Amino acid sequence: MKFIKFTVLLCYLCFLTVACTKDFEETNTNPNNLKEVTAGSTLNPVIYGFATRNGVQVRNVGAPLMQMFMRTDDFINAPAYYDLDQNIGAGLWNDYYKWLNNIKEMEIAAVRDEMPNYQAIALTLRAYAYSILTDTFGDVPMMEALGAEEDVWYPEFTPQEDIYTQILADLEQANTLYNEETGMIYVSDILFDNDVTKWRKFTNSLHLRLLLRVSNRSETNAFQKIMAMLNDPGKYPVFTTNEDAAVLQVTGEAPLLSPWDRPQDFGVFRYYSEFFIDNLNNFEDPRRGVYASVARGLNNEDYGYIGEPIDFVNEPLHDSIATASGVLRDLAEEPLIIPILSYSEVEFIKAEMAQRGYTADAEVHYENAVRAAIEMWGEEVPENYFDSEFTSYDGSLERIMLQKYFGLFFTDYQAWFEHRRTGLPQLPTSPTMKNNAEVPSRFYYPIDEADRNHQSYQEAVNRMGGDEINVKVWWDQ
Repeated sequence: MKFIKFTVLLCYLCFLTVACTKDFEETNTNPNNLKEVTAGSTLNPVIYGFATRNGVQVRNVGAPLMQMFMRTDDFINAPAYYDLDQNIGAGLWNDYYKWLNNIKEMEIAAVRDEMPNYQAIALTLRAYAYSILTDTFGDVPMMEALGAEEDVWYPEFTPQEDIYTQILADLEQANTLYNEETGMIYVSDILFDNDVTKWRKFTNSLHLRLLLRVSNRSETNAFQKIMAMLNDPGKYPVFTTNEDAAVLQVTGEAPLLSPWDRPQDFGVFRYYSEFFIDNLNNFEDPRRGVYASVARGLNNEDYGYIGEPIDFVNEPLHDSIATASGVLRDLAEEPLIIPILSYSEVEFIKAEMAQRGYTADAEVHYENAVRAAIEMWGEEVPENYFDSEFTSYDGSLERIMLQKYFGLFFTDYQAWFEHRRTGLPQLPTSPTMKNNAEVPSRFYYPIDEADRNHQSYQEAVNRMGGDEINVKVWWDQ
């Protein structure tokens, strides 16, 4: 009898086990978790990730490197003096490749689910990311990158020429994929609120930026391609107002939070350079109050806007001045903006094309660009702004590039890239600068990448001519 009872009990327990196992997966699945990546699920994290990394890089590297503002309490590994740490680009490298993995998943999902708008966006964001990486370092892993799932652990570095061939082709393809009628079905994106037209304009505006970047290489026929795009706005729509532009509005409402946990530390020991402030003073530019504090005297007197000399140790400010114009914490406090690609940049491209004789109306585009750059920061352009000898268009590339330098303020490394392309504006030097007072042409590869992927790293270094900051990248020859 005991044996019969035990057998019945065992059968009953087995039945319960089977029943529970049968429903286990269904009853223990979190309905709020995605079972697979969708074409829209990674979009906002990617946009926010790129923008916030860029904002951090501007403060720590990009602005000092281009003598916009600089730290006055530390002379070691100081970008303003061209003393670059071996690992200066590691944060950018690591974050960008992390987000490129997400873009890869976005593209796979978009193709799988037949969503061409999201496929076009993935191609655009991939081109954007690789352009930043290659313009910063030179040759970088691309063709074999992101292949860990296929057991590619040591990807080869793709030559920059091949990277540009690919990303320009990707942008051309992306432009043909957009379909305004089908729209975007997932949660609104934080950059363009699912506006397909604006995304398409971003794709083509980025295309213009990158064509201009490689325009010194005659074999690219970049100027001819830019002309073809500008002459066919129906096929290649680009930004035409500030409302179109790729500028992330960081509102302070999650997930749009400031990249800085302590905005009060944003401007500590950071002061604008004499070059930066003197030019804004010459322009009588309304952006001064947005960017900078006034210089203060020993008794807190207001001395107006005064920048630190680049050689402030040997050429200090007047004894009566206690502090130069500092970096305002408002730049880091919500609401704030992080430009990715502005309308003003598109107008500066058009102005340069006209100045070089490829198109017309250089002065019109120059003034459009400057107005847009000022208005992007919420300021009005004074009525007589362009009447000054310092601001009126004088027909020179130097005048365009000086204003473009200010137009690219807070836009990742674009001012540095453009300075390398044109040599403009001419920045002051000092005996305290390292690197023979020469603006670096690239960053060192991150130490981890050089160590873990050493063979591929060494092949790239040999091809480029070394892992040094004065080695020119392909488009900068």
